[in-house]
Amino acid sequence: MSVSYKDYYKILEVDRNATTEEIDKSYKKLARKYHPDLNQGDSKAEEKFKEVNEAHEVLKDPQKRKLYDQLGPNWKDGQNFQGAPGFENFQFNFQGGQGGFGGGDFSDFFEMLFGQHGGFGGAGFGNGGFGGGYQRQRRGQDVEANVQVTLEEAHKGGAKSFTLNMPDGQKSLNVNIPKGIKNGAKLRLAGQGRAGTPNGDLYLTVHYAVHPKFKSEGFDISCQMFIKPTEAVFGTKLRVPTLEGDVELKIPAGIKSGKKLRLKGKGIGAKGDEYVVIDIDTPSVETMSEKEKALWEELANLTAQNDTERK
Repeated sequence: MSVSYKDYYKILEVDRNATTEEIDKSYKKLARKYHPDLNQGDSKAEEKFKEVNEAHEVLKDPQKRKLYDQLGPNWKDGQNFQGAPGFENFQFNFQGGQGGFGGGDFSDFFEMLFGQHGGFGGAGFGNGGFGGGYQRQRRGQDVEANVQVTLEEAHKGGAKSFTLNMPDGQKSLNVNIPKGIKNGAKLRLAGQGRAGTPNGDLYLTVHYAVHPKFKSEGFDISCQMFIKPTEAVFGTKLRVPTLEGDVELKIPAGIKSGKKLRLKGKGIGAKGDEYVVIDIDTPSVETMSEKEKALWEELANLTAQNDTERK
């Protein structure tokens, strides 16, 4: 495998004898210049930003810089080196080429020198060698997953168990759900991601499960309640559900279908309200008794007569 040499000094626009202060100063200038936030959509600037960060990662660290500098006096002209076991089949062509970025934000060149599979153990590096040497640890990958909670669980909070299908198999977790958690909120579980040194993190996106009685919008919830026509005319009292159990609600006389009655602070986590939507349950003629039908006809005639008199 051939890996292109990277001239970190050239990338940071400093001399090979530059001090740490000069390296840091140049790095800050270039990092600002090529930062992705200031160059959105510019893939070349993004690659340059990664190169600048990689170069600084090496040259800011005295040990890494010393190992890097040991590539030899002919670093401009090109040379091969024999490192720790496992390097025998790798040839470094020092021609200033641009290696691809793999294994995170570091190039193959960096990974060969400082990554898990390169390191500087055993036989050491080059002619100088460092006993025991330096080996860069690889952090485990972060993992994202979706989980569902009921509206009651989102309202009250507390411990909840989940079984997740992770990249390396199923994993059972006991997670503390904050009271009044928002739909779509993310929970970070440090060290629960892919294994590494250190382990990656696990990010859980919390979604509200469909509820048989309530609909949710933000922290507000709503439910539909049916009343009889006579109850709409004269008013009544209803037992209505909430996330903490039923409560009694007074229905005012003359209420219209579709009217919303508000229960303040009865939303999720007491951060929102509950809205009771009133729907008038109109009886069906097909299911009426003859007496009921006669009374409705009498009422209809009386209403029509009153309307005529008002005109």
